[in-house]
Amino acid sequence: MTKELVVKDNALINASYNLDTTEQRLILLAIVKAREVSKEVDANSTLEVHAQHYMKQFNVDRHAAYEALKNAANSLFERKFSYKGIHESTQKEKIVKSRWVSKIAYVDSAGILELVFAPDVIPLITQLEQSFTSYELKQISSLSSKYAIRLYELLIQWRSIGKTPVFLVDDFRFKLGLGTDEYKIMSNFKKKVLDAALTQINEKTDIVATYEQHKSGRNIIGFSFSFNPKKIKDHEFTKKLTDKQIRLFANKLSHYDPFASQRAAVGESYEDLEKRLYIELQDVKNVRKYADVLKELGFEVSI
Repeated sequence: MTKELVVKDNALINASYNLDTTEQRLILLAIVKAREVSKEVDANSTLEVHAQHYMKQFNVDRHAAYEALKNAANSLFERKFSYKGIHESTQKEKIVKSRWVSKIAYVDSAGILELVFAPDVIPLITQLEQSFTSYELKQISSLSSKYAIRLYELLIQWRSIGKTPVFLVDDFRFKLGLGTDEYKIMSNFKKKVLDAALTQINEKTDIVATYEQHKSGRNIIGFSFSFNPKKIKDHEFTKKLTDKQIRLFANKLSHYDPFASQRAAVGESYEDLEKRLYIELQDVKNVRKYADVLKELGFEVSI
């Protein structure tokens, strides 16, 4: 199964924007699509996001997927972001403001969202020669908090060292897309934004993170984060399998061609082989042994 990678220039990772969870998901699906055809994407390229893909990626029903695309057609055109750049002649920092899309349309009867990224977005998702960040789309698929998605991206750009520099409070809020009037009281910011986002990240992604507060006197002036990849334990995969799923695996495996000679050698019927495989698949070591075959059959084996 091909990994669907979200790849962004770090200027976009560190940008300020306030997209809701659905809007972020659709932008990320479009970025994945743009990456697939990156050599051909420009400011005139129309990209399509299908409701079926949204359903599969984010584990929602058909109605929710169609509603997500339909609502986005109305809201995404108005969404903007700002990021830090460098003025060429003076080499001074500048703040660039841009829309996400220059055109958007929704095909209601087909559940297809068409969009054209704004000119400023294109180089930030396709021309990635220096500083950029990538991660698997599936890592944020279960995150329901828009702040959790943003925080995951801010952390993962420091994956090589597992810790971030200090994010000063104002800059951190800027990157999370918070308005000046949102969660102004620090205790509310920590409870409603930071702690809630970190809980989701630790439960539902591939990293476990903690943060440290940095103070000047009694005031918190910034936060830094440390994180590590999760260790997959031998028993985690089998815990996720129901008895019905294991039986389905065994049934598929028993009728898979590479097992024909093995079955014939011991005089087993398909039913007998299925029973034996069912017993073997209770042990995660055997799941590993059959991992390649399971993948060919379309099962996702993440051990």
